[in-house]
Amino acid sequence: MVKKQLTIVGLIPARAGSKRVPDKNIRSLAGHPVMAYTIAAALESEVFSDVIVSTDSEQYAEIARYYGAEVPFLRPSELAGDISPDIEWLEYTLKKLEEDGRQYDCFSILRPTSPFRLPETIQRAWQAFLKEEGVDSLRAVEKCQQHPGKMWVIRRNRMIPLLPLSPSEQPWHSSQYQALPEVYVQNASLEIAWTRVVLKERTIAGTVLMPFLTEGYEGFDVNNPYDWNLAEHLVTNGDALLPVISKSPYLIKEDL
Repeated sequence: MVKKQLTIVGLIPARAGSKRVPDKNIRSLAGHPVMAYTIAAALESEVFSDVIVSTDSEQYAEIARYYGAEVPFLRPSELAGDISPDIEWLEYTLKKLEEDGRQYDCFSILRPTSPFRLPETIQRAWQAFLKEEGVDSLRAVEKCQQHPGKMWVIRRNRMIPLLPLSPSEQPWHSSQYQALPEVYVQNASLEIAWTRVVLKERTIAGTVLMPFLTEGYEGFDVNNPYDWNLAEHLVTNGDALLPVISKSPYLIKEDL
């Protein structure tokens, strides 16, 4: 029996209301709006049946289309607030696509503030997901730099360990990093899941998650001014690679 080829849609969430770095999703990095690198990586990976940007901004939509992504509809403003949970725009998008006759077995969230995620990153993650049985989703992670075993909660001028799991004879807060158990933190590079976890269970990741270990700067996320300065430095020095974009840069209206 021929095994069915699974379909997957690449979803790029790009709301316009960022506070810490205004318009961060279209801020220029090495000549292009940062969102363009995620679109380029998604298209070049050839993993996705469709690459769709979810945005509440017509300007963002125009930029996304310029770089080859689809924006079949805008996200309602009530689903694009500072604290709007991802499940809301994700459920809205998948259901709206389903109404238009576009159904997918899986979806991947590719956040536009991870510019160093390459086509090969996406391919590697998709192949890992396909090989693993019994999982609801895959999520990108990396080894944490600040270990939670050395973190504290303060209550009325007293401190208690965030993780009260360490042995009393050698508490984690008094141990060398190398002696602590390995702990991983998720990054914004990518996640992959079956669409059923959203449409039937109304979760983003389900209950059984598998790790995808990013390498180098694949999981680097630009979310504040320091991140932007570091990203520009990494690109200038050749320490991190960006996906190749063959189009000439989109000129944002303020640059004209």
